[in-house]
Amino acid sequence: MSPRMKRCRYIIKTSWRVIDPVGDVQVDRYRIQSQPVRDLIVDYLRERQPSRDFASLDAVSRTLAGLFWARIEALAPGIDSLRLPPAVTRAWKEDLKVKKRTVTGPDGKNIEVSSPRLNAKDELMRVRAFYLDIAQWAAEEPARWGPWAVPCPISDDEIRKAKERKRRKARMDQRTRERLPVLPVLTSSADRRRRAAADLLQAAKNTEPGTLIPGTGGALRKAVAPTAAGHLIWAEETSGGRRRNLTYEEEEAFWAFAAIEVLRLTGIRNEELLELTHHSVTQYRLPSTGKVVPLLQIAPSKTDTERLVVVSPELADVLSAIISRLRGPDGAIPLVASYDVREKVWNPPMPLLFQRGIGSEHRTNAEGEPLTFSPHDFRRIFVTDAIMNGLPPHIAQVVCGHRSIDTTMGYKAVYPAETIEAHRAFIARRRTTRPTEEYRTLTEEEWDAFLAHFEKRKVSIGTCARAFGTPCIHEHACVRCSLLRPDPAQRARLADVRDNLIARIAEAEREGWLGEVEGLQVSLTGAQDKLAQLDTDAARRSTAVSLGMPTFGQIATRSENPTQLPDPMG
Repeated sequence: MSPRMKRCRYIIKTSWRVIDPVGDVQVDRYRIQSQPVRDLIVDYLRERQPSRDFASLDAVSRTLAGLFWARIEALAPGIDSLRLPPAVTRAWKEDLKVKKRTVTGPDGKNIEVSSPRLNAKDELMRVRAFYLDIAQWAAEEPARWGPWAVPCPISDDEIRKAKERKRRKARMDQRTRERLPVLPVLTSSADRRRRAAADLLQAAKNTEPGTLIPGTGGALRKAVAPTAAGHLIWAEETSGGRRRNLTYEEEEAFWAFAAIEVLRLTGIRNEELLELTHHSVTQYRLPSTGKVVPLLQIAPSKTDTERLVVVSPELADVLSAIISRLRGPDGAIPLVASYDVREKVWNPPMPLLFQRGIGSEHRTNAEGEPLTFSPHDFRRIFVTDAIMNGLPPHIAQVVCGHRSIDTTMGYKAVYPAETIEAHRAFIARRRTTRPTEEYRTLTEEEWDAFLAHFEKRKVSIGTCARAFGTPCIHEHACVRCSLLRPDPAQRARLADVRDNLIARIAEAEREGWLGEVEGLQVSLTGAQDKLAQLDTDAARRSTAVSLGMPTFGQIATRSENPTQLPDPMG
């Protein structure tokens, strides 16, 4: 079958799925044995269909037919009622907590690996909604739903997600903290890769087939490919003879760079990125000054609300490079019909910005080269960086298109430094509201006592770090104290103290002074801990790597013939 026929067959299949997205195929893939329960699930999904998109409805069918009833039948063969025995319910809930998958081990054999199911409570909520919906509908249509109305086997307490939300927030924050510091490295690497791929492709275009490509050190030769498509440039490695599609490599590098830059500079969703068109780039003229402000119009997606994002100079450069790349000989951007993976429909032809040619067709592409960053990571990083740099949270909420400010703050990762600064700001605010007599000028006696405290912190083997006005809790047995910061220059003295304690313990045991042995052991443990602390600090200093001062990521320069967009800075 030709590729064109396969594509037509795929369109017909997806069009049928839109007409009947929850038909036999969606439920029968799990081979449910009970025909009445199978028909019930299909009817339930069709009842919910008007208020759900295809992806959400498909997730519900996967839960009810696959994770719920197919596993119930495996635990209790022949069951045909929603009223589940308690033992079966308990076994199913325990099985749902674990996710199993088959992987290939080092020896080439398939092994089964188990891991916790992070969204187990989400699956329980779908099943609980299934039972409660049927119970409610039974009051409205007793003949249709009444026979299936039974008590729900999942209690309200089992779906509470307070702890899970905190853990999920912690995982999201950690993920953002890990990626935010290396974002400049990612952007600069993507830009260098794009430039290198473009330079290599241009050099190959100017090279005769069969000759070495300049700038590759003799590693690449332009391939002789008489049967290849005319717009493709191939090269082969001189060492192993492996062929490389330089046109494809340049496409991948450019669109990976473009997706990274647009996502990080706007904080939009992946779906919104796919729906950007040439018409999304608009402008607004300020009535007071006449200054032109470029704007990026974001189509409604998750929250069904449209919004505008101000185009920064860096974003204007990236959009200019994309538009210049897509323009045809007539100066217009090609119209392409994109496929909506959530609704399973083909959208009408539009001048999409993220489109690329594959064979003789034009298709949309969002992610480009697979990276360790997911598209949504850039959205979390955008929110975190914006709020950390002073953007009010309620403004960030509008920019990101969130219905609730709690969602916006959930995207923001909290750093320890922010906690310190917030505490200092709290102290400053409190001082403005407290009585002024509480902040009187210190007397000379009080100042002298304060200075004397810090003068007395110095001891023979280090520095005491106890707070001002607090007594010594160890009666000046400093070697036992966790607040002692040992001085590396006094390591020999600490070693002498340790050796002396060992000798005194041996003497006490020999003379039978058992009352002293316990106290000496505590001091010996403290001395050994201080020596270990000094050794650890010394090892860390010897293996330390200078990271240098943090710098901003390289800003992509304009292409040779960019489509000029209005500069928001005037």
